[in-house]
Amino acid sequence: MRLIVVDDDKIVVKSLTTILKSKGFDVVGEANDGKEALEIYKKLHPDMVLMDIRMESYDGIWATENIINHDKDAKILLLTTFSEKNYIKMAIKKGARGYILKDNFDDLAPAIEMVNTGKYVFDPDVYKIAINVKDINEPASLTNRELEVLKLIGDGFTNREIGEKLFLSEGTIRNYVSSIFLKTGTKDRTELAVKYLKGELL
Repeated sequence: MRLIVVDDDKIVVKSLTTILKSKGFDVVGEANDGKEALEIYKKLHPDMVLMDIRMESYDGIWATENIINHDKDAKILLLTTFSEKNYIKMAIKKGARGYILKDNFDDLAPAIEMVNTGKYVFDPDVYKIAINVKDINEPASLTNRELEVLKLIGDGFTNREIGEKLFLSEGTIRNYVSSIFLKTGTKDRTELAVKYLKGELL
């Protein structure tokens, strides 16, 4: 998978590039602000943009909007230390496919993989904000893997237990759960489990 990494901190860019390459991703470009990210995107057409949201000039919101205007199918995953409601809502409305906090590096690779398959991915800490943003639910039905996760949630298993049963990391399961929440319009595991057990979701 071909990625470009965008952050106004050059040390962060280099660190992310090193981490991503160690996980088998191909980092084809680096940028330090949104305008540079747009220019690199137009030139290289990567599979995904991994981008900070707060940058001094041409921030991630600006870049997301302009990259999406250039290519409506662009996949943008925002990586940030900030979880303020306005930033999250703006990012989603402008077309970002995910929002992951910088302290969750263990979840980064699974999040990239899920966004690459067309799903929305949100850090669990920002999901409660994301779910309140209108018009982001996709009409697509749950995938076979999401159905497996849903059944196990309905049976009362935790993310860790589900991960052990499906031979997946806990972070990957959290991402699947977030995707299920968005697709089904549910706000927490209890509501999801109740609707599943009542047969209201399938």
